[in-house]
Amino acid sequence: MIAQMRDIVAAELAPTATPEHPGGLVAALYAGRHVEFFTYGFADDATRRPVTPDTLFNLASLRKPFEATLVALGTLRGELRPDDPLPKYLPELDGDYIRRVTVGELATHTSGLLLPTDHPPWPNESYSQAQFIAMLNAFAPPAGVAPGKQRIYSHAGYVLLQLVLEGCYRAPVARLIESRILTPLGMHTTSIPECGPDNRAIMDDAAMRRVVQGYSDQGTAIGPVGNQQSYFDFPGTGQMFSSARELATFVAANADGRSIDPHLREALRMTQHESFHVDQKFEQATFGQAMSWETVHLPGVTVVDKPGGLNNASGYIGLVPAHRIGIVLLANRGEYPHEIARYKILPALARLLALHGA
Repeated sequence: MIAQMRDIVAAELAPTATPEHPGGLVAALYAGRHVEFFTYGFADDATRRPVTPDTLFNLASLRKPFEATLVALGTLRGELRPDDPLPKYLPELDGDYIRRVTVGELATHTSGLLLPTDHPPWPNESYSQAQFIAMLNAFAPPAGVAPGKQRIYSHAGYVLLQLVLEGCYRAPVARLIESRILTPLGMHTTSIPECGPDNRAIMDDAAMRRVVQGYSDQGTAIGPVGNQQSYFDFPGTGQMFSSARELATFVAANADGRSIDPHLREALRMTQHESFHVDQKFEQATFGQAMSWETVHLPGVTVVDKPGGLNNASGYIGLVPAHRIGIVLLANRGEYPHEIARYKILPALARLLALHGA
């Protein structure tokens, strides 16, 4: 059956990663404690360096499930509560609106926050931590928006969640993710590097040689190898870097979890629990919001997933927990059509497994 699953994945991916497309693509399929990799194209078109399962990609918003996992772990250990108001950990948050927002609302994108860094037209300037706090304190929502009453996707909300976690634990978020998630899972080459003065991730030479060059969807190189992007000019606000091989480990832990620490397994499950139903329907799907993850209810299958992307990077993690399968897609170009995993690949795999009673 693995051969049939591989054929399903390859048939959908191959047309999206031809020589006419810039950069490359790598996918990892986890099924039945087995991992299959699919690689196409180049990590760097100029040098013709091929993509491999160990190539390092900028994960963009695929970082968010890791921060959500920190919230879940903290909840299980009694170190924080989802209904804790933010000023408990960041007393400087004293604005009329922001002081009523909770940790759980940040994690589930139900805070109501929508800042200039969340939507076009994108601002030209960057924000120091003090400027960010001031912007949050001054935030006033549109009519009808209130904490916990709607789902509004917010990048800034997760930057704020980072600061909340750092305030709770008195440690940098990169160290928290490493010690509480990456090290227990054996993900030793995944990291959130600091950003250097050249807007590149600060990595050792060996790691940098594994990082992709990013491209626009039209094939223009954007930024240097190791490009970091953020509107926030304070530590920990750049992107996470990882490989398909290491993200396959994360997918296995989320989709299966039989061989990991029970505490961490329960935290990962907690992040996938739908807490807010979104009143919309698209392509026969209804949607919900969990802690970072989206829940996509399709005929006969529920997909739990997280897309991410920048103008020079695209990523996707999708799970079907009922069948203990998952997939990772990483591309070093903007606007990769990751929806094929949500609407085609994962439902087809689920149907195949259901047919075989798996």
